[in-house]
Amino acid sequence: MVNKRTKRTSSPRQPLTRALVLERAMALADAHGVDALSMRSLASSLGVEAMSLYHHVANKEQILDGMIDIVFDEIGLPATELSWIAALRWRATSVHRVLMQHRWAVGLMDSRSSMGAATMKHHDTMIGVLRAGGFSMNEVANMSALLDSYVFGFVLQERSLPGASADEIEAMTHAMLEQFPPEHYPNLRAFVVEHVLQPGYAFGHEFERGLDVILGALVAARATAR
Repeated sequence: MVNKRTKRTSSPRQPLTRALVLERAMALADAHGVDALSMRSLASSLGVEAMSLYHHVANKEQILDGMIDIVFDEIGLPATELSWIAALRWRATSVHRVLMQHRWAVGLMDSRSSMGAATMKHHDTMIGVLRAGGFSMNEVANMSALLDSYVFGFVLQERSLPGASADEIEAMTHAMLEQFPPEHYPNLRAFVVEHVLQPGYAFGHEFERGLDVILGALVAARATAR
């Protein structure tokens, strides 16, 4: 009697690399938040033992450093032919877009003590743009702090809103109106009716309007100072 062996086939597992570890860590953070990311959960998602990760990253902090560097790489750099004000606008809208894709990143952007190449290149380029525009280092620091405070703060507020469909948001808003009797809250009620309930309303649309106000103020302040 001849024993027949059943040949088992399985799809080859992708070789473990630092890039793959960081890619999977980003996916986990995007799906579940950065607090859910651990060496164990990351290893499990990759189908390996946690010890295997240490051949590519030293610890979770190094993973977070790498993830933030990827975020800055996705933000990118403004085109060299842009004026300083156009470069600031481009950079702010790009940061807003990327941070809304990676909502966990806003709390980590400025907290990393070990910066990667993309992070350093980003900051170096933006400082260079403003210095070429004739700004002092003190002005560079002030403008950067102002814009980052606006962009990061807007992202924090936007991401806290419920992720509902347009119909669900409208239903929620109408329910809120019942809590705003006009004799007690006339202005709050008017804001909801005349603004929030208007066709096509989305809180994210406020971002570029506010950005234009800030950038206009910077242009005016520079003209006055010069």
